[in-house]
Amino acid sequence: MNDERLDFKAMCARFDVTPRTLRHYEYIELLAPEREGRARFYGPREVARMTLILRGRRFGFALEEIRQWLEMYDADPEGRLQQQVWIDMADRQLDELKARRVELDEVIDELQNLRNVVWNAQDP
Repeated sequence: MNDERLDFKAMCARFDVTPRTLRHYEYIELLAPEREGRARFYGPREVARMTLILRGRRFGFALEEIRQWLEMYDADPEGRLQQQVWIDMADRQLDELKARRVELDEVIDELQNLRNVVWNAQDP
């Protein structure tokens, strides 16, 4: 990874997040930018963490789960524990997403059937 540093505005733009989101991630200790006076700068570590945070959010993980998972990296530089925990988290989330998909399919079918009943009732 290069030694690129992004300022606050560039970090928001790069990841298409609002300033409020970025400040919140700092507040809950997902990110720890370098500070020079009032300015914040995000190095390669923070850019990588932000990539993982947003990927985790996309997959439906809670911010606290993501924070705890990211903290494991410092405690286990080889990453074995972090990998195992991620696999466990992924398995649990896959089960949840599959269950939600089944539920959505049932709701779609029910709505489609009701729509068809109403449509057919209109035909004389």
